[in-house]
Amino acid sequence: MREQYQQKNDQLYVLLISVHGLIRGEALELGADADTGGQCTYVLDLAKALAEHPQIGKVDLLTRLIQDPKVSEGYAQAEEILSEKARIIRFPCGPRRYLRKEALWPHLDQIVDRCLHYLRHQGRLPDVIHSHYADAGYVGRQLSMLLGIPQIHTGHSLGRPKQERLLSSGRKAQTIEKQFNFERRIAEEEALIQHASLIVTSTRQEVELQYGMYTHPDPKRFRIIPPGTDTSRFLPPDRKHVSPTVEQSVGHFLENSKKPIILCICRPELRKNLKGLVAAYGNNEALQRRANLVLVAGSREDIRTLDKSQAAVLTELLLDIDTYDLWGKVAIPKNHAQEDVPEFYRMAAKSRGIFINAAFTEPFGLTLLEAGACGLPVIAPDDGGPRDILANCHHGLLVNTLDSTAIGDTLLSALTDRPRWRKWAKSGVINVKRHYTWAGHVNKYVKEIRNLLRRQRKNLRKQQITLHSGKSHIPLAQHAFITDIDNTLLGDRAGQEALVAWLRENAGYTIFGIATGRPLESTMDILRKNHIPIPDVLITSVGSEIHYGLRRIPDIGWANHIRHQWRRDDVLKAMEKIPGLRLQSAENQREFKISYLVDTGKIPSMEHITQHLRKQGLHAQVIYSHGEFLDLLPVRASKGHAIRYLSYKWGLPLTNFLVSGDSGNDIEMLVGDTMAVVVGNYSEDLAHLKGSTRIYFAEASYAHGILEGMQHYKFGTPAAEKEHDAVLLTER
Repeated sequence: MREQYQQKNDQLYVLLISVHGLIRGEALELGADADTGGQCTYVLDLAKALAEHPQIGKVDLLTRLIQDPKVSEGYAQAEEILSEKARIIRFPCGPRRYLRKEALWPHLDQIVDRCLHYLRHQGRLPDVIHSHYADAGYVGRQLSMLLGIPQIHTGHSLGRPKQERLLSSGRKAQTIEKQFNFERRIAEEEALIQHASLIVTSTRQEVELQYGMYTHPDPKRFRIIPPGTDTSRFLPPDRKHVSPTVEQSVGHFLENSKKPIILCICRPELRKNLKGLVAAYGNNEALQRRANLVLVAGSREDIRTLDKSQAAVLTELLLDIDTYDLWGKVAIPKNHAQEDVPEFYRMAAKSRGIFINAAFTEPFGLTLLEAGACGLPVIAPDDGGPRDILANCHHGLLVNTLDSTAIGDTLLSALTDRPRWRKWAKSGVINVKRHYTWAGHVNKYVKEIRNLLRRQRKNLRKQQITLHSGKSHIPLAQHAFITDIDNTLLGDRAGQEALVAWLRENAGYTIFGIATGRPLESTMDILRKNHIPIPDVLITSVGSEIHYGLRRIPDIGWANHIRHQWRRDDVLKAMEKIPGLRLQSAENQREFKISYLVDTGKIPSMEHITQHLRKQGLHAQVIYSHGEFLDLLPVRASKGHAIRYLSYKWGLPLTNFLVSGDSGNDIEMLVGDTMAVVVGNYSEDLAHLKGSTRIYFAEASYAHGILEGMQHYKFGTPAAEKEHDAVLLTER
């Protein structure tokens, strides 16, 4: 790799990815919907804390750009500065409007592509990619594979345990699948467990019980690094007065506002078990006499305008309050700001109350730390993170949140033992600071990154891989050379060796790719037999597949793109009526390619075949080459389309691509804005291209013809580099 791609210093660049929810640097709208909660706080605090560490040079938090009149204009801001070394980067993904996370899956490839453009523009690749939740995990995994950068993943919550708990609570499998898209989510989580270099969790229980529900998790990949709490904001009431505004927002609901407060702060979603909490309170008269219940369940103006699932939870909540006749005993403030959250904790602590997290399942439980730091004891689910938190902080009790009677009894017990309450309050303040700070989290985090990168470099040396840090150089390369194999790259040993020497001389600056009708396995075999370096990009099966490098990383975005209108089985059946065709061997048949051998005396014209398919409502691209082969591909698939897709995906102009070929299935990649080279031994089906703009017909054959074309275009030489820079300056 050239010196221009070397890092200027040893400071790390971390790319954080958190796709869903409403994320901004200040005044987080926590509880605005089911997707804007603890994870948003976590990633923002992590980004800011990382930026404070001396070994971190840059932190980007990648999320979704939203243009929706229903939300703040700030979410449409492409870049938001968090600090000198940290910022939020927003990319469009799918419709402009806000979408819940379950609806984002079909659009995530757009973020992958836009991130590649962004990295090319800034001229530096991250050292690690850290994804948060399964949707960002998909984006991170694609980027990790494409770029050769290690991925760190934090699940925040996992599909399998959540699915199991919802089923245990009586929900129907079909209903929850429709709402939560568990099949796609769990499949991605399984893939992440196998791919991610590190999986950061908050508790040991999360590793053993929750990830233990998945297929063969590797214990060596897990690191337990609990998140921190901002103890400058979350303080006990004796160190900061409670806001009168917050007290008023609660007090006007209550008949006797001087009673202790049972406080719950959560988003209005089924998993949070607000229904079970109200039942626990409503069925326990002693608890009602002892304390008020305050439910801070997001913000709302009109329940009827909320997301359907949120509206259902809040409507059910109000009906239950009415059923149990709890008016005057329960407060449900309509709105609150992010800065009000510590005030709610302090208000409850001042009243000698208790905080309750009644969720069915809780991977960590950040609110338990926030409450503890404010001197407020807690009751929490006997599941997931709360077990570890209470074992460290000793500031409350665990309860089976599937049992509403147990919730009520535990709350009453916690509120009636005053000496124990005071012990819990003091213990929470001390132990949150001792065990859960962001500075401590980041110190462990950076140490793990350093160890990870050290192991990666060691493995690369063992494998004798010479690429800089194992990263792909595609995002930073300035030119691309794509060639057919048979009768173009191969065919003359001396020319082939001269071209290989050119490739080695230009490694790092120029992307090397092949575009062939061969399937992937055959392509790899023939390249190895002829001692051709493994290309950066492999376009195989006549452009219907794209893979990258030695590890043959598939381009999932390309497969999703060309799947449009492709009905393989129906096309096969329709082609049975066309004479003069015989299917090629099984190894030449692919998901997106049907290949035939042709009897030229019997086969009708290509136009006839195309019309035959169209009459049956079928769409396929018909490619005839060398007078003996016929390939049918999806309408979006071909060598030419694949090269244009690569240009878009990696942000490299088509004018910077040099392509070479010899036959009819190369036509699409030879025409247009590329620098095209037709080798001297070309077949007659290319003769009509002579005289076309930007298509050079070489006199030399095979690889010598490619080298002749490169000299014609001054491709890969210092002169070409200067000429390219001059063109860029002119365009600006």
